[in-house]
Amino acid sequence: MLFHLLYPLHDMWPVFNVFRYITFRTIYAAVTALSIILFLGPWFIRRMCAMQMGQIIRDDGPANHHAKAGTPSMGGILIIGSILIATLLWADLRNLYVWISILILVGYGTIGLADDLLKIRKQNSTGLSGRWKLVWQTVFVLLAAWIIAAHGEWDTHLSIPFFKNFQPDLGIMYGLFALFVVVGTSNAVNLTDGLDGLATGPFIIAAAVYALFTYLAGHSTLAQYLQIPSVPGAGELAVFCGAMVGAGLGFLWYNTYPAEIFMGDVGSLAAGGALGAVAVLSKQEMLLVIVGGIFVVEALSVILQVFYFKTTGGKRIFRMAPIHHHFELKGWKEPKVIVRFWIISILLGLVAISTLKLR
Repeated sequence: MLFHLLYPLHDMWPVFNVFRYITFRTIYAAVTALSIILFLGPWFIRRMCAMQMGQIIRDDGPANHHAKAGTPSMGGILIIGSILIATLLWADLRNLYVWISILILVGYGTIGLADDLLKIRKQNSTGLSGRWKLVWQTVFVLLAAWIIAAHGEWDTHLSIPFFKNFQPDLGIMYGLFALFVVVGTSNAVNLTDGLDGLATGPFIIAAAVYALFTYLAGHSTLAQYLQIPSVPGAGELAVFCGAMVGAGLGFLWYNTYPAEIFMGDVGSLAAGGALGAVAVLSKQEMLLVIVGGIFVVEALSVILQVFYFKTTGGKRIFRMAPIHHHFELKGWKEPKVIVRFWIISILLGLVAISTLKLR
């Protein structure tokens, strides 16, 4: 909105020429989203408390987590709102990829909101069934795919980090792969959101890395030089990623241990879905395995635990899944688990950036 209102004035006042630069708008999208949450956070927390929108703790979780019951939840509404406002203010709204990302963000947030409200209404941790979550997650991805298909063709080649000449063409299977990336990332972030700020930290790091990669993908000269897929128009997604970084930082102000508010499924499903969408749209799907390694490990720990439990008649690999609970039960204090996972996430982010030259 600001881009459309102010950039046309650059002929009269050259200072407005800065609005043409994606880097400038990315920075201020982050600042805007951060400021919104910092300003509205205290009021929102009070409202959630007044409405008795407290967190429902799973019965089979660590015993010390029951003290968190009643902590205001659904902070994801703040995250989604700040990302949405910042993006609408600073992005070029003629860009299709921006609207696709917003669709997934809001759509998956709606699914999470329904899940959170059901948990509060039933006063248990079941919420929306896993089957219906997957159905609606798939619906929003299919809607996004239909919109993209209606506006032109899509490259079905896959970019593999560390390999410059190996780009397999998935053909018709690419659609299923993209669906898996978006839905899988959304649910992986949801599984990671079990400790104060645990999911928020890696989300910020992943969004920051993708801000760089989307900018490069949208810049044909730099993309060619770095030998990454060039995606015309993807650079504008950097503004969206900047808004995600700012929203994550703002939310972490209140979500850090001991948390004053939780993001809830409305936040975790939306955040993961948005990351997955950006990865697909920028043609850096496989990079998500590296930069989102924490999310991958958390999801795999649950899959392996369930599989091993069922095939061995009740035996377990981990003391509890997701894996962050395993470390808690081994005696690690919650802040130690969180910060160590953040450190690993930072290292993975640096490895992801290094793939730009290691090809």
